[in-house]
Amino acid sequence: MPDVHYKRILLKLSGEALAGEKGFGFDFDVLNRLAGEVKQVVDQGVSVGLVVGGGNIVRGGQLAKIGMDRVGADYMGMLGTVINALAMQDVLERTGVDTRVMTAIRMEELAEPYIRRRALRHFEKGRTVIFAAGTGNPYFSTDTAAVLRAIQMKADVIIKATSVDGVYSADPKKDPSAKFFTEMSYRDVIVDQLGVMDQTAITLCSENKLPLIVLNIHRQGAVAAATRGERVGTLVR
Repeated sequence: MPDVHYKRILLKLSGEALAGEKGFGFDFDVLNRLAGEVKQVVDQGVSVGLVVGGGNIVRGGQLAKIGMDRVGADYMGMLGTVINALAMQDVLERTGVDTRVMTAIRMEELAEPYIRRRALRHFEKGRTVIFAAGTGNPYFSTDTAAVLRAIQMKADVIIKATSVDGVYSADPKKDPSAKFFTEMSYRDVIVDQLGVMDQTAITLCSENKLPLIVLNIHRQGAVAAATRGERVGTLVR
């Protein structure tokens, strides 16, 4: 088993990542590939917590912009993350990864309610835990939920998987001259408004000295390499 730099990680995936090129719903080829990435990490002896967004199904923020009640819209978004968590669980277990889904909103017929001590026990038993339904509260993003769970689970690092190689000074898909950062501080991210995560999530990382790695999930083996301490993507600390 290879030496790992981070023994416990929290991996944040966007809902859009599960949709692949389709932009909505699921692309099961992509899901299987993502599950393979997680299995690589688990096979290294690393504890993995997973938070998946819900943007491939419903985005609460966008519904609120077209006039829907923000609280109701956010709850719809949280339910979208539960659907994604159940899909990821199914695919992960078919690759041989023992998985539990824990939800911040109680729905015992589908998954376990989030109880911190129980989640820690799952990690001790070598299970991968998918945290669904955000924080259970409206007005908080799944990025904030991911950081909160990472802190509660005593994760060594939070890894945000994106569709670009890390943090840039501008959107590299729109601006070819955008500068790539290999390392930066939380303060730089906040001051320059780089949009890595929302301000609440970055502030939580900063206050709890939780390192954040932003990398490209489409690069095979990137997450496993990051857990071994290799330079992948952008390190924010």
